[in-house]
Amino acid sequence: MGFWDWLTGRSRKQAPPPVTVPPAPTEADILASLARVEAMLAGDSGGTAPAVVRSRVARIDRTIRETLPKLPQLGWGSSDAYAVVATATDYLPEAVGGYLRLPRDWANSRPIEGGKTALMILIDQLELLASTMSKMLDAANRADAEALIAHGRFLEAKFGHSSTGGTLDAGAGPLAPPTSPPPPPRSTLDLE
Repeated sequence: MGFWDWLTGRSRKQAPPPVTVPPAPTEADILASLARVEAMLAGDSGGTAPAVVRSRVARIDRTIRETLPKLPQLGWGSSDAYAVVATATDYLPEAVGGYLRLPRDWANSRPIEGGKTALMILIDQLELLASTMSKMLDAANRADAEALIAHGRFLEAKFGHSSTGGTLDAGAGPLAPPTSPPPPPRSTLDLE
């Protein structure tokens, strides 16, 4: 507080109120966002979005749903987990919504950038999202596989050598025909 402020009775500027940050999306929020995208595609003014769009969105949806239970292995604060959540709640809905807001004939036939139509641009975006989500699922599965390998190493160190698992000689020649068992011995009763 300066001298002039003291004389005029003005106090220092009040601190701005604290900024409230919305909570991170939950699994239920992510699933609800995927359901909204599906509803957007089904409720498109032309009845449905083109099959090429629906199939790519379905692939992304499926991969996200497979990855969701594995997000803790990726680490909730990791960039991989963020990419999965942001794709489901922001990137995918925005890409699909931007396309669906355009008149269908115009979006599918009029080049808008680099000779590509809005449909072509959307497909490129969906392909990028699909490949990224596939990488996220691979990363989560890799974490499980590495845990399995580490456990196997622990067991080997604890109990000794590991099993070789047998061998398969696929390069060997043709298999010999099975030999038939010898006939049962004949009794003297059979001769009569």
